[in-house]
Amino acid sequence: MRILIIHQNFPGQYRHLVAALSARGDEVQAIGAPHAPGMAGVSCFRYGLPSVGAVPAVHPWAQDFQVKVFRAEAVLRLLSERSDQIDRPDLILGHPGWGELLGIKDHWGDVPVLHQLEFVYQLQGGDTGFDPEFPIVPGSQTRLRLRRATQLMAFHDLDWALAPTHWQASTAPAAFRDRLSVIHEGIGTTVIAPRQGSHVILEKRGLRFEPGDEVVSFVARNLEPYRGIHSFLRALPLLQRLRPRAHVILVGGEGVSYGAPPAQGGSWKQVLLAELEGQLDLDRIHFVGQVPHPVLHDLFRVCACHVYLTYPFVLSWSLLEAMACGAVVIGSDTPPVAEVISHGVNGLLVDFFSPEALAQRVAAVLADPAAHRDLGLEARRTVQRHFDLHGVCLPRQLALIDWLAAGGAARGTFSPQGVGADGGAEALAPYPALSSEIGTASFGSS
Repeated sequence: MRILIIHQNFPGQYRHLVAALSARGDEVQAIGAPHAPGMAGVSCFRYGLPSVGAVPAVHPWAQDFQVKVFRAEAVLRLLSERSDQIDRPDLILGHPGWGELLGIKDHWGDVPVLHQLEFVYQLQGGDTGFDPEFPIVPGSQTRLRLRRATQLMAFHDLDWALAPTHWQASTAPAAFRDRLSVIHEGIGTTVIAPRQGSHVILEKRGLRFEPGDEVVSFVARNLEPYRGIHSFLRALPLLQRLRPRAHVILVGGEGVSYGAPPAQGGSWKQVLLAELEGQLDLDRIHFVGQVPHPVLHDLFRVCACHVYLTYPFVLSWSLLEAMACGAVVIGSDTPPVAEVISHGVNGLLVDFFSPEALAQRVAAVLADPAAHRDLGLEARRTVQRHFDLHGVCLPRQLALIDWLAAGGAARGTFSPQGVGADGGAEALAPYPALSSEIGTASFGSS
């Protein structure tokens, strides 16, 4: 089978899937933006984009749409210019959020396209308006409505979509959910697992931590309100009073992945530390920036408690990886987290907006690790049952790809029974909503 993957940051979330497709003999080609890292063994064709000076002025509310149109045009131009090198595929995989798929049906109208559905902007009930500390300002709702335009256009050309979690799937318009499967990208639970002898070293501080130490971890791509950095840091004065020997390790950059930077300038870390000046023992709080993946996993293995907070938004891989390592997780009681964590069974949930409740809950875990150990064991079992890369997710993804490439979407609404009698049906059945089923490393900086 010939498969074309279109993603501005190829391979993005397709790395493991590409390896599995290649291993079984499928031919994979890719299209990415100029900065796409590519992947060994895969021909990656990079499209060009106009320089900043060549971009015409446009209304600020239309800037996002304009960027996506440039990407759509660039992909179509590349397909035309490289027609002798880019083979007509049996299936196209891509992420509609970047605009690259907007014109793909005008080039290959009869080739099925599998859309990666991460999140559809919500006018209410999602991230927008969730946090009263950042109220909706005049015009922002309309601007968001316009940003949704390309997402909604993509649904009208939709053959099939793939979402990693049920809650993220629920952000799609109801009219299109019968063309959507829920299959996570997968967590490699063989490698991402508890491991004897794990430790963490903070080189600049001369500190070494091992399992049994009072270590609390917090991880986000960037330390920002979308991932609850404000609630977490505000919980630390009380936590430090309750647990005077606890150390907190925060992993993440100081930029902005989601939302907006502080209105007064600087980073959210700087703004919040200024707010809390004089209330924190900074000798026990360690900002380590972004770290290599194996180091992150050792932190999960060592920590006595891992805190994960998020707006109603895309679920982070870091949560599932912490659970796979057997960490005791305290998560925000928000829909993406509550889908995976059942309070008191495989983790603990806390009000996103209550730093006091968070501090009390973390302190309780630190005070009696043995009483909470089973939460970490069950967290790992949850990831193994529902999110394991090789045993669960890749077989489901491959079965869906085969079904779609064989014209499955044209035959009507997908159902697991439509896959065949060779075991594919079981592989394609999405994991049940969990809430109904489950009531040696060093950091170079400090």
